[in-house]
Amino acid sequence: MARKIVMTSGKGGVGKTTVCANLGICLAKLGFRVLLIDVDIGLNNLDVVMGIENQVVFDITDIIMGRCRPKQALVQDKYISSLYVLPSAQAYNKTNILGEHIKNVVDQLDSTFDYILIDCPAGVEAGFHRAVFPASEAIIVVTPHLSSIRDADKVVGLLNDYNIEYKGLVINRMRGDLLLNGDMMTIESIVRALNLPLLGVIPEDDAIGSSCSIGGHIQSIESARSFTLLSENIHNGSKKIFDCTYKYRGLMGYIKRNIKKHV
Repeated sequence: MARKIVMTSGKGGVGKTTVCANLGICLAKLGFRVLLIDVDIGLNNLDVVMGIENQVVFDITDIIMGRCRPKQALVQDKYISSLYVLPSAQAYNKTNILGEHIKNVVDQLDSTFDYILIDCPAGVEAGFHRAVFPASEAIIVVTPHLSSIRDADKVVGLLNDYNIEYKGLVINRMRGDLLLNGDMMTIESIVRALNLPLLGVIPEDDAIGSSCSIGGHIQSIESARSFTLLSENIHNGSKKIFDCTYKYRGLMGYIKRNIKKHV
């Protein structure tokens, strides 16, 4: 039986799809069978981020409409054989797709995988319901900005109406230089505001944007390490958090911080 985890936030642009993709990659590298499901119908991009858009034949709506079997719509990752993507539709009348339909698809694939990660669309309307309904766990993804924290707080409240057994927090796009300079919300203040267990901190890294724009796996050692720690925390229950300030400490770090500040 798979662990079914939805990635949500309420606010768009916080990096849910990036976190979903790279967490899936790291869990698969740990030896687990992982399925990534995109339920952002009409605005899907998980297949692009994973670099498999040209391999898509069927999507999740084809399964729901009975045009193919669930396993026929799965696309295997080019690099990791235990990692699969179930793409969403590029265009469809969203009102016809309900949370119950998504849950039925997930239930059919449940026994095949160890982890099923569901990429939730932005907002708290029908798309949110479709993504959250089949999940038993939720990861709330935020950035260190007040608007993101406020929207995430609303989502945490909404999740109480669903059968979510566990909720955890991932802080994305954290900048170590701004954190040490006192120019960014601290990790402690974000955790305190949302009152959620912290699962991981992902640094701001141009390598993540580059990998997502061209499709493929992260090449940056720093970001890869942060996602590895996140995957280990989720599976093992450990609490190892990536320190995004380490390269900005000491004399050389101080110089780097000030160079970055004035560039």
